[in-house]
Amino acid sequence: MADPRGGSTGAGAILPLTILSVGFPLARVSPQTAGGAEQVLLSLDRGLVLEGHRSLVLAPQGSRCHGLLIPVQVPGGSFDEPAKREARRSFKRALEHALARFSTDLVHMHGLDFDHYLPEQQDVPVMVSLHLPLSWYREDALRPSRPNTALVCVSETQRRSAAPDVDVTAVVPNGVEIPDVGSSHGKGSYALMLGRICPEKAPHLAIEAAERAHTELLIAGTVFDYPEHRQYFNAMMQPRLGQNVRFLGEVGGERKAQLLAGAKCLLIPSQAPETSSLVAMEAIAAGTPVIAWRSGALPEIVSDGRTGFIVASVEEMASAIRRSDMISPEACRREAQRRFDGQQMLSDYLGLYKAMAREANTPELWAA
Repeated sequence: MADPRGGSTGAGAILPLTILSVGFPLARVSPQTAGGAEQVLLSLDRGLVLEGHRSLVLAPQGSRCHGLLIPVQVPGGSFDEPAKREARRSFKRALEHALARFSTDLVHMHGLDFDHYLPEQQDVPVMVSLHLPLSWYREDALRPSRPNTALVCVSETQRRSAAPDVDVTAVVPNGVEIPDVGSSHGKGSYALMLGRICPEKAPHLAIEAAERAHTELLIAGTVFDYPEHRQYFNAMMQPRLGQNVRFLGEVGGERKAQLLAGAKCLLIPSQAPETSSLVAMEAIAAGTPVIAWRSGALPEIVSDGRTGFIVASVEEMASAIRRSDMISPEACRREAQRRFDGQQMLSDYLGLYKAMAREANTPELWAA
């Protein structure tokens, strides 16, 4: 029997899936991106292609991916409320058009505002990865009335924060690519902070801690065009930049890997209830200890005293910077291989994709 998606349905056949991944309307998807949600999307996109499935990615124009990019033109300039509304409308139109054009097994949504552009077509399964603190989502978004819609948390800490009436289908911990030990670099004398430049990530606290520890600090990341982010950078960071505190801007790819591998430690002074931390996983995988605030899921990722230190003040962070050479790079790498391998994340998501596709389509089309 011929399969409507073009695959073989012979005995034991495993049909290729067509997955349409939907990013956040105001964040490009590319290897240079700083956002965790975009990194996860890109990792799954690459994994799907390598596994022989079809990956479609709906993302802002200028994005890059391994599968087929469906680019969406969104407003430029400041990310104010009118721009957000227009970007959501553009995403909704593009998503409906894509579903009409492509035979899709599942839509995987990654944006904070996903509920504004959920598909009207109700027979296509939708999976939503909740990358951010659940309190940041609209209450109605976490209680979708649309059928065939599954919510996935990215850590046990995040799942425990869900209200009793929020139906979480699964927990799929994030993962990262584990570099070869042979590609590791020698350690430098600098501390590193890497991520979005905004109030809740609190890079000013990393600056204060590095100054107290008399340690050079490199800060890499993106200042997005939200008014509050620009104001924060101009008021809290720019005046303190100098010879011992340098801002590198956005980094990615090999440059990011080199910075992580060469740092004496990675600082994460985040004041947000973090749901996960890809950069912490990447640092540990590179053999670099992580010094992180006791916030959200960070204590779930950083093993205090073994792969870094969990702190609760600037003074504790400064002390941990001075003690960071006590942490074994080899122990960090072993922990990352055991806990943070991105291949496991891909396998977990593929299992969920196949299960939801089976429920939504004729079961006999799928191999056991």
